Order: sequence, then structure tokens, then C-alpha cells
Amino acid sequence: MTSSIQTADHAGIRELRLNRPEVHNAFDDRLIADLTQALETAGRDASVRAVVLTGVGASFSAGADLNWMRGMAKASEAENREDSLRLAALMRTLQFLPKPTIARVNGAAYGGGVGLIACCDIAIGVNTAKFGLTEVKLGLVPAVISPYVIAAIGLRQARRLFLTGELFDADTAAQIGLLHQSVPTDYLDDTVHNVLKLLAKAGPVAQLEAKQLAFDMHGFTRTHAERLDLQNAALIARLRVSQEGQEGLGAFLDKRAPDWVSAS
Repeated sequence: MTSSIQTADHAGIRELRLNRPEVHNAFDDRLIADLTQALETAGRDASVRAVVLTGVGASFSAGADLNWMRGMAKASEAENREDSLRLAALMRTLQFLPKPTIARVNGAAYGGGVGLIACCDIAIGVNTAKFGLTEVKLGLVPAVISPYVIAAIGLRQARRLFLTGELFDADTAAQIGLLHQSVPTDYLDDTVHNVLKLLAKAGPVAQLEAKQLAFDMHGFTRTHAERLDLQNAALIARLRVSQEGQEGLGAFLDKRAPDWVSAS
């Protein structure tokens, strides 16, 4: 069985590649578990100075896997809550990883894929990438990733994107703070490499303290995130089993418009 995460090490850099290109690196239970474990392992490894997160193939991550969504649509509220808590643990692990992290955004990112980018310290993406937080189109909300996305792009931008579910391009992603840089595809690796050279010149203990300092000054600590994760997991679980959530998920899986669109 092919691993859902590819790992490569070079000169103190641990590269983690989402490896489900046939489904645009969409999340399922296995990918969530494998990536969480890979991040925890990297965080404990003294030889790792920085972590680069990227995708195999044309996309960074398309968010939720279709079969995974189908299973969640049939699951109970309690099962949906437990599922959401596993995704929340992944995001929290990445957000507070005790190493510098870079999102090497090689292509499109939607939903949870946007969450992964927001959780990284530095995000560099190709200028052809598309992004979206499209959960409202399914009668849902981006609950679990919301603390990290709002911290990255700010409340004003989040309110618009959460409400409209619209797609946006890499230039917009850079303007609102989701990406630090948007570059042509041919320049992606060189740009990431240049940032890694800057990171290599800094003291690793100082980097850890600097990262924690930023969180402390912003008031967004790991303890705070854990409380929010519990609330947001309960929220998305409730919405998934609600009448509107079931209609939205069913419409998406059946490739039809949900009733609130056909009635408008």
C-alpha cells in the first residue's frame, strides 16, 4: 500500500509530501493520521531544523475526500465530532510545531488544504494556484480550521470568504495574507530554498522562542486552541447531521444543486 505521506530529508530539512495525487491530495482518515504522526516525529527529531509541507502532483490539497465525506454524511453526531477532533489535532500539531514550517503550495488548495497553509509559519505558492473555503455551499462551515485561517488572513477577509464560499487566486491569497509570496512555478523551489537559507542562519532555540512569543503576544496559545477545537468539532458535527447539512452533502455527492439554490 502506498504511503499517504512521502518523507525526504536533506541537510536538516524534512519535506513532507501529501501523496494522494489521484484525488488531489484530499484528506481521509489515513492521511490525517499519517500526517499528524509525521509532524509529531519531525517535531521531536533534533536533526530537523525546518519542515516543508507540499503536495505530490498538480494540487496541494483539495480538502475532504469524496468517500470520506460520504461516510461522514451517514455517521452519527458523536462519530462526526470524533472525526473532527482528529482533524483539529492535525491542525493544532502543525500550528504549534516546535520547528519552522513552510507551506510549499504547488497547486490548488481548498477547505482543509487552506487550513494547512494557514498553520504554517511561511507560505509560498505558485501563481496559478486557486483557493477556496467552500463549506457554506454544502450547508456547513469551516469550523475546525477557522481559528488558524482567521489568524492568518484576519477577521474581515475571513467573514467574506466564509460567507461567499468563493474561489480566489494566488495574487488574492498573497494580498490577504494566506500566502507570503506568489511566484511562477519555475521559481517555486528557488524561493523556498532562499527562505530555508535564511532560517538556517538563525539559532534553533531562538526560533522556537520567537514562534512562541508571536503566539503569546497574539493571545493564541495551544491551550486556547484546544478549547476552540472542542467547540468547533461540536459545531461541525451538529451541522453535518442537521437537515441543511444533510441536504448540502447529499446534493454534492449526487452532483445536483441543493434545495436552497433551486428554490431561489
